[in-house]
Amino acid sequence: MLKIQVKTFEQLTKLELYYLLQLRSEVFVVEQDCVYQDLDGKDEKSIHVLGFKNEKIIAYTRIFKPGDYFEEASIGRVVVAKDERKHKYGYDIMKASIETIKTQFNTDKIKISAQCYLNKFYTNLGFKSIGETYLEDGIPHVAMIKD
Repeated sequence: MLKIQVKTFEQLTKLELYYLLQLRSEVFVVEQDCVYQDLDGKDEKSIHVLGFKNEKIIAYTRIFKPGDYFEEASIGRVVVAKDERKHKYGYDIMKASIETIKTQFNTDKIKISAQCYLNKFYTNLGFKSIGETYLEDGIPHVAMIKD
């Protein structure tokens, strides 16, 4: 079972920060073979949603209040460790992120920039594609909205 913790940047321990950046690097840079600047200066104003299993971070998102990334609240850097995906923890971390946005920012409207191959996953969570697909860091993406 996934244990969820929600923290501001200042509340993260050094080890938590290290492990969440390690997970993001493992998936977004190494597994997806995508050279890009993960450390983009946005982590400091994000709320971090951490998914722990056996005291290890295996799932993660960062969320933004309306106006910090998009006009709407937003969820990004959605990641689950490769060997843990079979347990569907992506749904757990996303549901926790959606609920955190609802309680902390008092809004149901969320916009994301989703990798196209994950369209069905996000659709199952209530998101709808808007607009055309576009390349972000060489990977096809589509904007999606949930309201």
